[in-house]
Amino acid sequence: MTLTIVSLLPTLQNTNGDAENAAVLAARARWAGLDARVVPVEDAADLPGRVDAVVLGSGSDSSLERSREILLGLHDELRRWGTEGVPILAVGTGWELLSWGIELADGRSVEGLGIMAGRAVPREGRVAGDLVVKASGGLGLLVGFENHARDYVGAEASPVGRVQAGSGNGRGSGQEGVRMGDVIGTHLHGPVLAKNPRLADAMLARACERAGLEYTPGERTHEVDRFAEAARTLQLRAAGVAASADA
Repeated sequence: MTLTIVSLLPTLQNTNGDAENAAVLAARARWAGLDARVVPVEDAADLPGRVDAVVLGSGSDSSLERSREILLGLHDELRRWGTEGVPILAVGTGWELLSWGIELADGRSVEGLGIMAGRAVPREGRVAGDLVVKASGGLGLLVGFENHARDYVGAEASPVGRVQAGSGNGRGSGQEGVRMGDVIGTHLHGPVLAKNPRLADAMLARACERAGLEYTPGERTHEVDRFAEAARTLQLRAAGVAASADA
């Protein structure tokens, strides 16, 4: 059996390389001895018959309306995947498009798909820099880079975790992202799965569980993770967060 990882709108939603999170999942699956493929889906006609995991990256504001139009054609599938436990990772504007909606600085708004709780609202000035999050569910510290001009409100009951450095959802919440079952929305760029192997493995374990497969990280995975750990240690140090908190 082949694990099918869908990369949604990789042409429009890949400003920060976040669509490559799909490639990270596929590589780790192959290193575990599993067959895996990445299927780019630019519109509903590209959907494969089976979907085991979904990645939706971040795009520019100029592409919001076009991306929303295409995602609307996938609304029923996205809602069904979320209900059935298909792991979904949405980053930046991809996450915002799955929310209740996006309020723009010029007063306009973009209606979201309503898949995830909360909405994106303007903030005073763009925030850009290291973001470190103490995540729940045994994921430890998540590290990455945030770069956004909107805060996120309405997700206080279900965040990915608590901010240790950076802004995250903002508005004094001290929280980052939103997690609803196996659907995760985050500001973390990186790509986040390359920098945070535990999160990647959690998604793969869930995908394999649904597919009746067993996921055990392979030897090559451990080798690559040593490089990721070295990069994480440097980023934690730069952000002023103790590596001992990563437990």
